[in-house]
Amino acid sequence: RLLLLQPRRSVPSERCLLIPTSGRADGYCSRVLRAQSNRKEGNSEFRLRRYTRMTVTAASPSYFRGFTLIAMKDGAEGDKDEDYAGNFQIIDEEETQFMTNCPPAVTESTPRRRTSIQVFWTAPPSGSGCVFLKASIVQKRIIYFQDEGLLTKKLCEKDTTDKPLLDCCACGTAKYRVTFYGNWSEKIHPKDYPRRANHWSAIIGASHSKNYVLWEYGGFASEGVKQVAELGSPVKMEEEIRQKGDEVLTVIKMKAQWPAWQPLNVRAAPSAEFSVDRTRHLMSFLTMLGPSPDWNVGLSAEDLCTKECGWVQKVVQDLIPWDAGTDSGVSYESPNKPSVPQEKIRPLTSLDHPQSPFYDPEGGAITPVARVMVERIARKGEQCNIVPDNVDDIVADIAQEEKEEDDTPETCIYSNWSPWSACSSATCEKGKRMRQRMLKAQLDLSVPCPHTQDFEPCMGPGCSDEDASTCMMSEWITWAPCSVSCGAGTRSRERYVKQFPDDGSICTLPTEETENCVVNEECSPSSCLVTEWGEWDVCSATCGLGMKRRERMVKMPPADGSICGAEVLEVEKCMMPECHTIPCLLTPWSDWSDCSVTCGKGLRTRQRMLKSPVELGECTEELEQVEKCMLPECPIDCVMTEWSEWSECNKSCGKGHTIRTRMVMLEPQFGGDPCPEAIQRKKCKIRKCNRGQGNSDEKKRRKEQREKRRRCRMRPWSSWTECTKICGGGIQERLMTVKQKIKTAQLSSCKDRKEIRACNVHPC
Repeated sequence: RLLLLQPRRSVPSERCLLIPTSGRADGYCSRVLRAQSNRKEGNSEFRLRRYTRMTVTAASPSYFRGFTLIAMKDGAEGDKDEDYAGNFQIIDEEETQFMTNCPPAVTESTPRRRTSIQVFWTAPPSGSGCVFLKASIVQKRIIYFQDEGLLTKKLCEKDTTDKPLLDCCACGTAKYRVTFYGNWSEKIHPKDYPRRANHWSAIIGASHSKNYVLWEYGGFASEGVKQVAELGSPVKMEEEIRQKGDEVLTVIKMKAQWPAWQPLNVRAAPSAEFSVDRTRHLMSFLTMLGPSPDWNVGLSAEDLCTKECGWVQKVVQDLIPWDAGTDSGVSYESPNKPSVPQEKIRPLTSLDHPQSPFYDPEGGAITPVARVMVERIARKGEQCNIVPDNVDDIVADIAQEEKEEDDTPETCIYSNWSPWSACSSATCEKGKRMRQRMLKAQLDLSVPCPHTQDFEPCMGPGCSDEDASTCMMSEWITWAPCSVSCGAGTRSRERYVKQFPDDGSICTLPTEETENCVVNEECSPSSCLVTEWGEWDVCSATCGLGMKRRERMVKMPPADGSICGAEVLEVEKCMMPECHTIPCLLTPWSDWSDCSVTCGKGLRTRQRMLKSPVELGECTEELEQVEKCMLPECPIDCVMTEWSEWSECNKSCGKGHTIRTRMVMLEPQFGGDPCPEAIQRKKCKIRKCNRGQGNSDEKKRRKEQREKRRRCRMRPWSSWTECTKICGGGIQERLMTVKQKIKTAQLSSCKDRKEIRACNVHPC
């Protein structure tokens, strides 16, 4: 929890002086709590706020220099260690510390002007009862303490323990209607709201006994729950429910909602009816919030039996999403990431992940995404509770017939049912009658569509308890032409009997009707003769609002030669059935492919497939996604120049050596091959030196140099260049250039000179 102390507008209502001592902690906390000052009414300057942390803040322009936070059990005096509840945890040691003489309390580390502090507080174990979180603040040299109001918070644990479900003592049965109101919208939950594909999946649930659990917090999702949570498919869940036999009384099913948002007062919100009895008095359901990794809302084992042996009249509950524990995604459209191992079902919180659409760094409560209402609509059989809940309970005892359940999967689209056929029995013996419907589309080929024929028992004419005198008529046939070609007349239309009454009586409904008609308002020389109106054209829209038109022709123009003034074209609005967008049924995204390269920058892809038939229209949803990927940089090998020419031998006679070099053009990177050697040397021998030859040769060389200097004047040797490498063997160069050349000097004896030597030959 987060504790927040917030200065507001006036002075706190109570105060106490905190005087640190060097004595033992025993009793010091209680003395702090008892050192109350006179109460000052109307305080609202400071406030304690509770989130996932505890925060003390001051409203501008207020401030405080010090503070104290303490948590005590309800009714405790503070003179014993067991009087204090929970544990504080320091967030910033430069701001907060534990009080030396009262270890359960937290205070400031350094007195200074401040407007906010924060600490963590861990609640005590379950069963500890209510806890008072109290804050005091130091403003100037006075310490204010508030025992009630904005600086004190009373926290009582919410009983989340799994209470054993008691046996139901109610008599008879009760019938309920459950209505689901979606409140998940971009306005209320704007972060990353999926505009195109938001929906609630088909709702699936049951009324059941305490021996069967559809889902529960802290439990693991069954395969049926997993398929609802990840795919929005209720098929497996319904199969699991029906396999429970007598543990289930009613299977609860409601249609999916596209789009998800529904105002809380919409009467057309999806609903279903179900029954409960003494042994099957619990109600559970769930629906997927889509798209999402595995997020749902629902009720788990809602007990509709009261301890007074009656039936609950009404349950209204706001719903927040919960995680089924089968997928580790953190946002609405996260790629599939199965949870291995599977995790337990848990409610989502606002601190689950920064990328979560419900994330709140302050840890506030998640705004509900839906509301469910369960209302009792009837009771059957003898009821054993002595006092009815209210007058409505008395009139609600009238039994209602159970409506037939519609077990049509969401992925099957049918035509309307045909009228019932005649009963197969002509006597009062039981027979059966049949009706049919056509399968228009199967959106998911993996989900079978149930039968297209329906049968029900019946008896011969006059044997049914129901109204047997009802006959079924066809629609009216088009009006016949008007009886006159000019002026006022009559016209008629007909219909026929599609099904006679079951009791064999005569159908008394009319099969023909007549009305007045006017072809031309006046029959005069200036009037024209026109035909009857033709049939209306097909509506311009296949669904929703459109336009239709009809025409008639001029049979005879006016006798006086004037223009016919009769209307020959009529246009009016037409309303077709409400437009319903059939969503594209898609498989989940596949895993991302491997990167297109083995190193460096590349691309990776993922795909999904279209499950709904192409006959339903083109699906505009993307079936492939491409994104960039980055692998470690590709290795770059060292690049060298070509070898230089071999240098002159360093000796004029006898054994010497010559060298050649090359330079590094590109250093190795990202683990590439290292640079090879940059200097090579080899032995050289000009000629064999005779004995004493060395000195004479040296004299001869010096003489030649003097000759060269006389022939051409040279500049001094330049300084050696920087070594080409700092280790591993580099080279240095220096030059001697010609300053002045004598005309008689040969070109070969008067030219620039270059010397090369190795450097930094030590290993790197």
